[in-house]
Order: sequence, then structure tokens, then C-alpha cells
Amino acid sequence: MNPALPTLSPADTKSWSQLLHHAESWRTVHLSELFANDVARSVQFVVEGPASLPGVRYDYSRQRAGAMTLRLLSNLAAERGLPAWRAALLSGQPVNNTENRPAWHTALRAGGSSPSEVIETLARMKAIVAKVRSEKKFKRIVNLGTGGSDLGPRLLADALGDGTLDVRFAANVDPKDLQRALEGADPASTLFVVASKTFTTQETLANALAAKQWLNGKNNFYAITANQTEARKFGVIEVLPMWDWVGGRFSVWSAVGLAAACAMGFESFEEFLAGGRDVDVHFATESAEKNVPVLMALLGIWNTNFLGAATHAVLPYSNALRLLPAYLQQLEMESNGKRVDREGRELQYATAPVLWGAEGSVSQHSFHQLLHQGTQVVPVDFVVTNENPVLDANARAQGEALAFGTSDLALPPHKQYPGNRPSSTIELAKLDARSLGRLIALYEHKVFTQGVIWNINSFDQWGVELGKELARKILKGGK
Repeated sequence: MNPALPTLSPADTKSWSQLLHHAESWRTVHLSELFANDVARSVQFVVEGPASLPGVRYDYSRQRAGAMTLRLLSNLAAERGLPAWRAALLSGQPVNNTENRPAWHTALRAGGSSPSEVIETLARMKAIVAKVRSEKKFKRIVNLGTGGSDLGPRLLADALGDGTLDVRFAANVDPKDLQRALEGADPASTLFVVASKTFTTQETLANALAAKQWLNGKNNFYAITANQTEARKFGVIEVLPMWDWVGGRFSVWSAVGLAAACAMGFESFEEFLAGGRDVDVHFATESAEKNVPVLMALLGIWNTNFLGAATHAVLPYSNALRLLPAYLQQLEMESNGKRVDREGRELQYATAPVLWGAEGSVSQHSFHQLLHQGTQVVPVDFVVTNENPVLDANARAQGEALAFGTSDLALPPHKQYPGNRPSSTIELAKLDARSLGRLIALYEHKVFTQGVIWNINSFDQWGVELGKELARKILKGGK
């Protein structure tokens, strides 16, 4: 770890103390008052169309924050050394201190600036995708992976698959999951893609062995792994690499995205990479007040640590993005669900809020009752694609209802809405591969920025190991 990267606790900074004091002045401020007293708020608290990030509009005017709030939050980020940490991340320095390695997923989408092994792997992927999609030997592709080897490519294929191939996913060790993925399939025309960095993941190998039995002697396996020896022993046709400097939940940009690339076509996958690269440039160069992932992170810190919000909802008003909340659950909670800081000190402040959500407008008939009239205040991200007027109108209406509520005191209590519930809106000009790449990269850099401010390592996940170890003992007959 670079000793120049600061690990001072945020609670020991001047800005943290100022924010605690500042938050007290916001306890009784209502969003309806903010808009009534500032007619320019709906324009000033919007980032729209900066040259480095076209096609994205970020509206945070309905957050319970003002210009001073953002100034203090920006000061906090500076005191925590965000510019130095950001430079370290983007240059491939070892920012993952517990495993002493980089988290260099941005190198996967850096185009001509990518490392040679990435460029070579992308070329191999392109050839494989072209062959699979043109030969039509395989009609069904089943991705066998779990966690980051499942959630990212599953989201991508579900959102952007063009129907050329039937691409499915099996992640659960429950045999029913694989059975569903194989319904109606023919072994002769089914290709399995086994995605596992170690090629020892219990769920993935169990499904791979079951798939081998189902194939009944046919060798229709590709693998994406760092353990090529074990993959070859298993008998795969093709092996594409994974690297230690890419964490699982950041790996959709790599060969882990092979099944998704087969579903959407490689040109579309390259556009997805380009969208991520757009955000990397924006994140690296834009000032804090116009830097969308930084603003997302700072407002999340404000809501979590200073306004006391324990959860956060993501509501994509697009059926194509229905899997986005599940993807972000891993990205945010596995990254920042930590209880000690980089120095091993137990934290005295909250880190990642519980993230949840579902697609709108379906979610309106599920849990929006709690959002509007429940006792917990839940900050919301609305994600809209600007392609369906009905969906856009519903998203806008929900944001206004959360913010402003009702002021008619003649209504009975059960029909009153308190309002003053914060939300932001991420608006994509359209939903295509490039815009989805931008969207995912925005959340990745938001997560990193929050990890820097909280002084935690966003790139390890030791919290999942104990349960796996105990499960192995129980299966072996231990106690």
C-alpha cells in the first residue's frame, strides 16, 4: 500500500464535525420550502450533458441538501485524499490492502490503452462470439457462475440480448436452477460457459459436474478462470483468463462477459466497454460539483451518516433494467459492508446502507406504500431511459410525491403524505450498450468514492468466508 494514501478516519476530520453541526440545521427543513424559496434549484442541482459524459442527466434537486452541504462534503472528500486515491485506482496501484493488489477493472475498458493481455483476450472473445453466433451450432448457452461471475453478465444479457442465441444462467447450487436453465435444450446444441476465478467455487463446480453428466460425453465447455490447469483437467475446449487485479463484482467488463457478448453481439459489447470508459474519463477529470459518481457518493454519505438513513432503494423504470437492483446489491454491500477501517480499527460510524429495489412501475404496487407513508425515510435513485412516456411520467410522479407530499390538512390522516423524502434521478438518453456501460461505471465509482471517505477497503469480501468454511465442515460431517 502506498504510504502517501491517507488513512485518517473521516470522523477525525474538520469537515466531519462541521457536517454533524450542519445536519442539525436540516432537521426541520422541508423540500417543498427549498423549491418555493429557490426557483433555480431545479436547474442548479442538475448535471446535464458535460462534454465528457453525454447521454446522462443527473438530477439531485430533490435531495435534502444545499450548496453549503455539498461544499462541506467536497471538503470531506478532499481531507480523505480522494484525488490521490482516485489516481491510485486508475493507475493500477494496489488499493486492495488486505490482499495487496490493484483493483484495476478500469484497465479492462481502456481501449487502446489497455494492457496487452486484455487486448489479446478481447480479440479472442471477438473471434469466439463471431464463430458461435454465425455457425449456429449452439442454440443455447448456459453460463455457470455465481456472484460477480453471474450477476453482471446476467444483467447485460437480459437488458441487451438480441435473440440470436438463447443465453441462460445457473448460479444456485440447488439443482432446480440448472434444470430450469436446461429446459427444452438439446445436449448437442448447448454450450456451457464456466466462469470461476479459482475453478474451485462449490456452486459453480457442482453445476459444471451436473452439466457434464447431462451432456453425456459431449465436450461443450468453455471456461473463464485464473486456474487454467484445473480447467484443462475438467476438459474444456477454450480457456479465457481472469486476473487477480479484477474483483468478481467488477469483472463483467472482462472475459466473464463472454456469455453476455454472445447474447448481444461483440460490437454491442465493445460499446458497453466504451460507456464505462466514458465515465472513467469523467470521474478522473471533472470537478467535484459536476462529477456525477462523486456527487452520488457524497449525497449517499450525507443521507447515511448525517441524516440517519439505513437503507437505499434503486428503482429502474425500465423492464430491461429489472436486474439492476440485484446487481447493485452485490456491488455496494459486498464492497462497502465493512466494520473495520484500513487500519483495522472498529468503525464508530455507518458504512454501506442496505440496498434494495425493483423495477417500476411494478414496484409501485409492492413497497411504495412504505416509501411514501412508512416510518423509515428511504432515499431513492430513480433510473429512467427517456424512451417510454408512461414510465417516465410514473417515475417523475413518484419523485414529486416523495418530495412534496400533500399539504391539504383537510384530508384524513391515512390519506396524507408527509413528503420530504429524498430522491435523485439518473436519466439516460436511451437504453443501449453504451448507456448501460455508463450507468454501471457510475455506480462503481460511487462505491469507490464512498469507500475512500469511510476509509474502508471496497475490494475484499472476507465476510463471506466463514459461512462457506462452516458449510464445508457440515457437509463433511463436522459440527
